Amino acid sequence: MSGGKWEGTNARQDKLSRLRACSDEHGIILALAIDHRTNLAQALATARGSQDVTAASDLRTFKCLVTQILTPYASAVLLDPEYGLEALRLRHPGTGVMLAYERSGYSANGRNQPPEVIPHYSVRRLVEAGAQAVKVLLYYNPFDDPHINSVKRAYVERIGAECQALEVPFFLEPLVYPSEERPGETSELSFARAKPTYVARTVAEFGQPRYGVDVLKVEWPVVPTYIAGLRSCETAVPAYSRDEAIEHLRMVGMAAAKPLVYLSAGYSSATVCELLELAAEAGVPFCGVVCGRALWQDGIAIYAKEGAAALERWLAREGVAAIQAIAHVLRRCATPWWQLKASDSCQPA
Repeated sequence: MSGGKWEGTNARQDKLSRLRACSDEHGIILALAIDHRTNLAQALATARGSQDVTAASDLRTFKCLVTQILTPYASAVLLDPEYGLEALRLRHPGTGVMLAYERSGYSANGRNQPPEVIPHYSVRRLVEAGAQAVKVLLYYNPFDDPHINSVKRAYVERIGAECQALEVPFFLEPLVYPSEERPGETSELSFARAKPTYVARTVAEFGQPRYGVDVLKVEWPVVPTYIAGLRSCETAVPAYSRDEAIEHLRMVGMAAAKPLVYLSAGYSSATVCELLELAAEAGVPFCGVVCGRALWQDGIAIYAKEGAAALERWLAREGVAAIQAIAHVLRRCATPWWQLKASDSCQPA
């Protein structure tokens, strides 16, 4: 950083320069996520009222349009190497590149199966494809069977070692799910109440140095539709009061030993803004967001029914307005990543 804040070996500088490439000049990350594959294909098919498999060309076109129109307002774009490499060439100049490493179709439904990376890729090959950071999604339950969790932890360790060897920032996205062995937590309301503890334990686990994680792409530990007094609340029986939600956010922030970026989790941009403001009120130091569906999910039906030109017009209006609204909140609420807790390769010499 300016003023010689960051000094050290060339190897350290490699990772730092890649993190800089994914953030703005203030150290804030606003990454546009469009690495969706199986779920995007299913959503396009559903919007068309068809059971047919969505063509790969549709996925590429959708990703290209979203990338081209929204990256002028983003610090980075998160894509996949299977359908997203064409879109990389259309990103706004200076936009950082994150590439997903996990296999498409991996979901919590297969939580008892070990997660998988894309078999014909490695971190080295992702870098060769243009990645300045690598992202991996992991479904994790801190209370799950010890053997299952041991396999998942070893998986993250291997990817962390790959990233460390090549000085590539590693963004881990751990998503929690309820325990089948805890029947009292299987309803939406009961799991909303339990979720803060699940998320806090998960970020504490993967913040340990052994995993080589540089940034935790963390889900919201509170469910906005269950927070009393929030504009996003949609239930007569909330899971937590506003003050309790703030305390839960604070608890997860304290548990994290790595810089945090929040994901949009399919919420609207208005809800994401509201949650970001709540996290800031809680005093949680976070360095940005990685937003996908909050910015473009309503464009799926438009593209499916009206085509590429209609999606382009919609993105230029609604998509740009959504990402600008989030950027405005980040400018007020986020903390530069270089001021937060980071791995040894991201520390001052």
